[in-house]
Amino acid sequence: MTIIDALELNAIKYPDDVALVEINPEQPETRRHTWREFDLVETLPSPYYRREITWSVFNEKANRFANALLSRGIKKGDKVAILVMNCLEWLPIYFGILKTGAMAVPLNFRYTSDEIEYCLNLAEADVLIFGPEFIGRIEEIADTIMVNRLLIFMGDGCPAFAEDYRALTADCPSKSPDIVPMEDDYAAIYFSSGTTGFPKAILHKHKALINAAVVEQNHHGQTKDDVFLCIPPLYHTGAKMHWFGSLLVGGKSVILKGTAPEFILDAVSKEKCTIVWLLVPWARDILNGFDSGLLDISDYELSQWRLMHIGAQPVPQSLIKRWKEYFPDHQYDTNYGLSESTGPGAVHLGVENIDKVGAIGIPGYGWEVKIEDNGKEVPQGEVGELCLKGAGVMVCYYNDPEATANTLKDGWLYTGDMAMQDEDGFIYLVDRKKDVIISGGENIYPVQVEDFLSAFNKIKDVAVIGVPDERLGEIAAAVISIKDGMTCTEEEIEKFCKDLPRYKRPRKIIFADVPRNPTGKIEKPLLRKLYGGDHIVDSQYKS
Repeated sequence: MTIIDALELNAIKYPDDVALVEINPEQPETRRHTWREFDLVETLPSPYYRREITWSVFNEKANRFANALLSRGIKKGDKVAILVMNCLEWLPIYFGILKTGAMAVPLNFRYTSDEIEYCLNLAEADVLIFGPEFIGRIEEIADTIMVNRLLIFMGDGCPAFAEDYRALTADCPSKSPDIVPMEDDYAAIYFSSGTTGFPKAILHKHKALINAAVVEQNHHGQTKDDVFLCIPPLYHTGAKMHWFGSLLVGGKSVILKGTAPEFILDAVSKEKCTIVWLLVPWARDILNGFDSGLLDISDYELSQWRLMHIGAQPVPQSLIKRWKEYFPDHQYDTNYGLSESTGPGAVHLGVENIDKVGAIGIPGYGWEVKIEDNGKEVPQGEVGELCLKGAGVMVCYYNDPEATANTLKDGWLYTGDMAMQDEDGFIYLVDRKKDVIISGGENIYPVQVEDFLSAFNKIKDVAVIGVPDERLGEIAAAVISIKDGMTCTEEEIEKFCKDLPRYKRPRKIIFADVPRNPTGKIEKPLLRKLYGGDHIVDSQYKS
């Protein structure tokens, strides 16, 4: 069985039931009737933009896109990249790609033009489908990426260098193509990075995707009556793999385009959501809204909300304690995983283990875990590298045999995270081998930021570290050594950094010497100790 089978089964069993809802609280009224072909049904008299599709329409849209790709010569083994913001079209496009036997290649919507081109080339993508938010970035590289590659635009005002998604799919058959992907076929390539910051292409088979669905449903017990609220970006393994639990049972899911606490609570209330996956900043914002009186919990219908789970970054124990004060009946869970392990669930706390908040948990359903140091498993209570084994482990880093060999050994995935296990078998993360900074659920790679800042003519040396932040978990701090005889201000650094994507910009500037060891490496443990970044990680899901 594959996730394609799950979609087609839902279309047969629940053809007229709602599969997906999109809500954009900030969408202008003038765009309310865009994308009429998605059979817009507006059932709520609300001021925000809302649309929905049924399981049968979902499947038909996936089939139309699959047949459109096949008509343009896409075949089994090809790769189709997706650069589209969260919307009602995202998942039908993803499934349409899989129905051709090709591989889906989701791209981070924060990528710069250079990063988009790099990832397209690394994955050897044959097609790129992109949305209106990315016209400028794609235009910068169109001349080079168009060589032997089809560009498809999804939205209004198709640029001249791309084909129009609506025109391409308009007359295509709505029946499933005569292609049957198998569990051992390649299905998707996701992107991650190591300590160097250069993206790695992570190859997964269909069996890994369906395994993620089974694991998620086993952990959180989704039923047909559950309604899942999806807020994080769908290019992320976390958001999609959590949604797979709803796919498996034919449950409704709501895609919310907005993270303000009132948007989240309003969506839960109006759509009767029962399961919500949050990031730490969003949970903090909700609690701060209640504490300050800006939000009144009695204004919302939240009694049906049964499960709140968090991933993608450290989860402070104090946050969950506060959460339970407002929501004493909520089930709570946290998940750990990596894109290399098909997202969350390789380790999970479990809703029955609320007394163990602070741990990332125990091995997930069907997963094996060990903690190793120098090739040997460590005793309980000692620190070693966390290793994972299960059906969700990646095939390889595509086109990178050296990195694959360093990460996959005898079927085990070496995560690069340092962990320990307590006497009850619960696993705690204590440090990261990698220098990745996780800020608000997004990965920031220090080397990239360091390389950028090094181009500033007043900077002699620079190191970027993560320091704790109450709302975002971590923020990037730049320790900067200025060239002799020069002066520099924070404002100058901030102005220079405006060419960086906003999420990569250092939130803290520290003018100081950058310590290096005798081999020339930056002594980042010392910097963390000096400037507050040397801290224990309570719980984490890596992406």
